[in-house]
Amino acid sequence: MSDWTLPELGFGAAAMGNLYAAIDDTRAAATLDAALVAGFRYFDTAPHYGRGLSERRLGDALRGRGDVIVSTKVGRLMDPDARITDDRERDGFHTAMPFRARYDYTHDAILRSHEHSLQRLGLARVDLLFVHDIGRATHGEADATYREQLIQGGGLKALERLRDEGAIRGFGLGVNEVAVCLDLMAVARFDVVLLAGRYTLLEQEALDAFFPACAAADTAVIVGGPYNSGILATGSAAAGHYNYAPAPEAVRGKVRALEAVTARHGVSLPAAALAFVLAHPQVASVIPGIADPQQVSDTMRLYAEPIPPAFWADLRAAGLVRPDAPLPGEDV
Repeated sequence: MSDWTLPELGFGAAAMGNLYAAIDDTRAAATLDAALVAGFRYFDTAPHYGRGLSERRLGDALRGRGDVIVSTKVGRLMDPDARITDDRERDGFHTAMPFRARYDYTHDAILRSHEHSLQRLGLARVDLLFVHDIGRATHGEADATYREQLIQGGGLKALERLRDEGAIRGFGLGVNEVAVCLDLMAVARFDVVLLAGRYTLLEQEALDAFFPACAAADTAVIVGGPYNSGILATGSAAAGHYNYAPAPEAVRGKVRALEAVTARHGVSLPAAALAFVLAHPQVASVIPGIADPQQVSDTMRLYAEPIPPAFWADLRAAGLVRPDAPLPGEDV
């Protein structure tokens, strides 16, 4: 990624696939239009988000624009399923898109997934492809089979081919766990890794081996899920999500401790969450999920919110961030 850069703030489009709650096409279009007007120029989606719904909506908003960066994902193929006729919740998404997901990380499936995404988006190209949800956290005992598809089955070679031919600018992983990143970085050169939820104000284990490995490989990092699926945005009082599930009490306790420091300094917790991840020199972009036009304006305000150095000093003194975590304003 040495010849181009990502905007620091991007748009996570899972909500455009009706994550957790259904939104209609009018609201989705208004949200994406508001994001473009506000200055968002990087948008991330996936076939998994609403079984193609997020890609369709995103493509309708971005078609004809040459000033945006788009990433999507591979690893799931969407097979037609005429039995799906309503928008009840499936895999976290409320969508009536008549498809069922099938994991496949082989060479031909990667190429097919890329082509299908272009068709759903209605775009001639995407910039980045991420191998989606590879790893034990998603696949459990089947993980070895899917890794074999990716490595011996030619999935990585397909991605290298797309990059070498100029069909995409780069590729990487789009995952929720660190271990699989370290394993696969030993066998492939990734331009970027989209790591969701593992480097936040609540979790910093990525500092141990992941960030050093990315620095050594010149691999950029995009942080997804900077609010840990919601709890760092909604706060401890709300029935927020943590890692795609209701937040447990231990997590709520740490959020309450963070809120005590933010209250003393008049800082918004979600603003601190965004600023914290962007302080790491390996992080190129952060992509919070956005669901409506109000969240667009809220996100831009949070991104621009000034945070006093004393806040970060108090956060560290309270042991709420690791001593080795880079903080805004520090020389690294």
